[in-house]
Amino acid sequence: MSRSAHPAGPRHGDVLPEGHYTPPPTDLNELDPRVWARTVTRGEDGTATVAGIPVSRLQEEFGTPAYILDEDDFRARCRAWTDAFSGADVFYAGKAFLSRAVVRWLREEGLNLDVCSGTELAVALDAGMPAERIAFHGNNKTSAEIERAVGAGVGRIVLDSYQEIVRVAHAAREAGKRQRVQIRVTVGVEAHTHEFIATAHEDQKFGLALQDGQAAEAVRRVLGLDSLELTGLHSHIGSQIFDMAGFEVSARRVVGLLRDIRDEHGVELPEIDLGGGLGIAYTSDDDPREPHEIAKALADIVTRECAAAGLTVPRLSVEPGRAIVGPTAFTLYTVGTVKELPGLRTYVSVDGGMSDNIRTALYDAEYSVALVSRVSDAEPMLTRVVGKHCESGDIVVRDAYLPSDLAPGDLIAVPATGAYCRSMANNYNHALRPPVVAVKDGAARVIVRRETEEDLLRLDVG
Repeated sequence: MSRSAHPAGPRHGDVLPEGHYTPPPTDLNELDPRVWARTVTRGEDGTATVAGIPVSRLQEEFGTPAYILDEDDFRARCRAWTDAFSGADVFYAGKAFLSRAVVRWLREEGLNLDVCSGTELAVALDAGMPAERIAFHGNNKTSAEIERAVGAGVGRIVLDSYQEIVRVAHAAREAGKRQRVQIRVTVGVEAHTHEFIATAHEDQKFGLALQDGQAAEAVRRVLGLDSLELTGLHSHIGSQIFDMAGFEVSARRVVGLLRDIRDEHGVELPEIDLGGGLGIAYTSDDDPREPHEIAKALADIVTRECAAAGLTVPRLSVEPGRAIVGPTAFTLYTVGTVKELPGLRTYVSVDGGMSDNIRTALYDAEYSVALVSRVSDAEPMLTRVVGKHCESGDIVVRDAYLPSDLAPGDLIAVPATGAYCRSMANNYNHALRPPVVAVKDGAARVIVRRETEEDLLRLDVG
């Protein structure tokens, strides 16, 4: 897949013309390092291991389905982003996956944190993230959430509407504080992505539109309020983006607004946040950029546009979430049934599904899958990996090749599930959300435990 393509492609029917599918890989036992967490290998007996731990041991100790997260890989990716963006601010996008352990890792690796709800903020504060290193996003923050954020002393609140300007200003005034804020600008960029995760075209819920003057009016209002300190502008154009062209257009338009603010109000804002959304490899065909490539491209774009506008280059912020946590985890499943449909494909049912990974159903997202409990020399068969829920759209991997001797009880794993899978997990059919198991140096520990029947029944008060 090219850098300008996106795995959330158009839907297709269940029956496709002959020749539509790509040929099977030459080696079904290979675990492509572009897709899998960095410590995933196969042991001498053919069983996949992560951080030196066989997946069979993980299954025995923690059950399936389970999210297996490589802590060393996560920390290494944090360092890669902070090294690449030296002199800039890196905010981990907590919506991708957030837990108290992750917050501690971020704090120790020197990253900031972006939260989008009062409860994400609660996790961040409980795990010891300094409030000044937290940015608070969201298109409909409640007054209670805003008061909590202001009271905690978060480093920035990203304003998303005229109403939020009033709410944040009131909360700051009541708390006797001057709150640092940015304005989220909708720049009118159609990022090449699925319509549900494209966030900078005009017809969507986020931000204040640049084209019709909403953003400029928001700037005027914020600058007139003593309880708010406008530090910069924010733009986020979408998710799972491989092509930098959208960022270039976005930066040009945001810098143009910075110039207009200087010319009209005599103020040069010191910060610009270009958001996140950089893609990762879900399959071997994906070709994502490395952090140093992204950093150089964004710095060059902003520097060039500021020079043309006669502006001092502002401090840059970025918000990788998926790009850090996405590749560091895989989901481990046990095969339940194998059902061949002659002339079509074979359906492989696992003990999870859209309750632990709803992205395929929502976005037609593409994933890889591999048999990990053993190696196989059997011929490849075209499969569709599906879940156990009462929906025909309960698909985990739409089209994939697995060995034709696959059988119930085998372990298979889907890589690159660190982002949005646990965050979007649900209880459809009263499924119990899986645990997140962190692995490091031959040891494994639960950082988010598996839900239990008692958890569900406790919420059902009758």
